[in-house]
Amino acid sequence: MAELRRTRLHRAHVELGGRMVPFAGWELPVQYPSGPLAEHHAVRNAAGIFDIDHMGQIRVTGPDALPFLQRIQVFDASTLEVWDAHYSLMTYDDGTIVDDIFIYRLDDGWMIAVNAANREKDLAWMQAHTQGLDVQVQDISEPTYMLAVQGPRAEAVLQKLTQANLAPVPARTALRAQVAGVEMVLGRTGYTGEDGFELFFDADQAETVWWRILEAGQEEGLLPCGLAARDSLRFEACLPLYGHEISAETTPHEARLGWVVSLDKEDFIGREALWKTRLEGPPRLLVGLEMIDRAVPREGYPIAVEGRVVGHVTTGMKSPTLGTFLALGYVPRGHHRLGTQVEIQVRGKPRRAQVVRRPFYKPRYRPGRVSR
Repeated sequence: MAELRRTRLHRAHVELGGRMVPFAGWELPVQYPSGPLAEHHAVRNAAGIFDIDHMGQIRVTGPDALPFLQRIQVFDASTLEVWDAHYSLMTYDDGTIVDDIFIYRLDDGWMIAVNAANREKDLAWMQAHTQGLDVQVQDISEPTYMLAVQGPRAEAVLQKLTQANLAPVPARTALRAQVAGVEMVLGRTGYTGEDGFELFFDADQAETVWWRILEAGQEEGLLPCGLAARDSLRFEACLPLYGHEISAETTPHEARLGWVVSLDKEDFIGREALWKTRLEGPPRLLVGLEMIDRAVPREGYPIAVEGRVVGHVTTGMKSPTLGTFLALGYVPRGHHRLGTQVEIQVRGKPRRAQVVRRPFYKPRYRPGRVSR
């Protein structure tokens, strides 16, 4: 069994009482002594800080950087101005998903944030599609550290540590600034359903930045947060997680991510298959479910209609914010309409649930940049 990797903040997590668990080949804190519920509510009502350095960062530069990006992912990156950022997907020829990514257009090139478990695969996929293009694709994950500060008080926390004015920075944009005396890129991005920032900086400064943010956040109610809170936060906002809602067996349209696919741009990998899916409609769709019967709908539980299994739960839990038992899962098209009743087989016993509106929790992002 391969040895688990550790981030540079491993000692800090242990010092803070973090319970360390394996995740995507890394040893990471699932929670701290405050507990995942307190951490979840801190992000919804104040602020939380997450060590997300297990994620990968890939730098793309060169005269053909934009044509390369247009080839390997589905969003029209030509619409992004310098310091814009946007969610996107890379797809295979058949339209299934290589990974979901976040693209940042910086003043000296492009940066792509990728999922931890897919880092090596994503890099190989990108490098395999550079032929004929003057482009450089570089994995900068090792020298780059990544933290997330999320929640309605995230701006106030970071503002104490920087002279840059963060108030006018729109959602899905970035800037270069010093925070706690460390030069970094701050993206007004995140995956919690709240306003917040993701920080990219020199990995040698990880402990300095971590402890300074924790200190600055004490008066604001900021807590260090682990994997459990990160999962419940993204789940309530119905943000997909690779290996759960999306994978190499799912397409953007069935995962309700067709909004990010720019089918009218020049050819890209998977475009023909995605046109077909859009025209014909996907055979199944990701839906939100609320339990009618009292039960916990866990990942992998079968979803049935009139006793016949038609799908499965991808993520399910009791929502910390809403207090109800909710799930995400795939059902055949036709069973996706609001109010449709299905059965979730909980430990082999059918329990009633119904299709409800997504997202369960409406994200509270800052307004984005005005469309051009």
